Amino acid sequence: MLFRTELQVPAAPMLISRTGGIYTMGSCFAEVMGRKLEQVKAKVLVNPFGTIFNPLSIHKLLRAAITQEYAILEEGLVDQNGLWYHFDFHSSFSHQSKEVLLQTLKNQVDQAHQFLHQAETVMLTWGTSFVYERKDTGSLVANCHKVPQKAFYKRLLSLEEIVQDTRQTLQLLQSQFPKVQVILTVSPVRHIKDTLPLNSVSKSLLRVATHQALELHPHITYFPAYELLLDDLRDYRFYGPDLIHPSEMAEEYIWKKFIDSYADPYFKEFLPRWNEIQRELAHRPFQPDSPAHQQFLQRLLQKLQALATDTDVEAEIATVQRQLRMH
Repeated sequence: MLFRTELQVPAAPMLISRTGGIYTMGSCFAEVMGRKLEQVKAKVLVNPFGTIFNPLSIHKLLRAAITQEYAILEEGLVDQNGLWYHFDFHSSFSHQSKEVLLQTLKNQVDQAHQFLHQAETVMLTWGTSFVYERKDTGSLVANCHKVPQKAFYKRLLSLEEIVQDTRQTLQLLQSQFPKVQVILTVSPVRHIKDTLPLNSVSKSLLRVATHQALELHPHITYFPAYELLLDDLRDYRFYGPDLIHPSEMAEEYIWKKFIDSYADPYFKEFLPRWNEIQRELAHRPFQPDSPAHQQFLQRLLQKLQALATDTDVEAEIATVQRQLRMH
């Protein structure tokens, strides 16, 4: 007897290739999925502006990447405790020099813009409908950078705000990069600082907004990461020690559902081959000088070289070659 309700994710109408270019952007769940794509050697750009939680801030940076818009960079700079930050970017972007930080941010916008030219897929993960508004300018921020709370108003986005901003952003993306498909997801991570009841309100708004976006834009799909964790894996053994974030087991389950739904046949065929190579790379022999292990390394090197035409395996090849030279 089954004691869970498995969520069956249908096959996506547009499949993604491992080498086609996948751009992930948004909350920490976008980071998780992006890193998993990196691990399987997909061509991917992961959160180039850092972790961003609310949809309007995500869309603002995506529009900047689409158009290479630098004007927004001048508006959000803030000096906090001797370091310069930007209200639209994650705290990992900081510097003692305002000019150096600005140049770094421009480089990130340029990198994202160039990647979009070769991308097949954009994956956006929304985390919360709550936003912080600057009292001095009225503009929304993606990150408060520990500026005192009194400098901001905290409020809930309206459904209309999210839907309108999504429409504007998707129309711009489609006009500039018409071949790009968009995957929308809602992060399953609860924002308990908002309280659990208000987190439910926040996530509900995001979920309704994704539903409306699907009805308005036929070139996008929704991947139910939120439902997979909260409805399919509704048990605390699938959560990390903080009881908020998904455990590695849950991440792997959601990842497999994603691959089953979205990966094209070559992508799926590649995964077991790459898993086998990773196991072989991790192998630590008792007798590294033995002829048998040297033959094992030669076979492993041949496997890696066979992948080198469409996969970046330079680091792995160099590791095996070093082991061969040492013995």
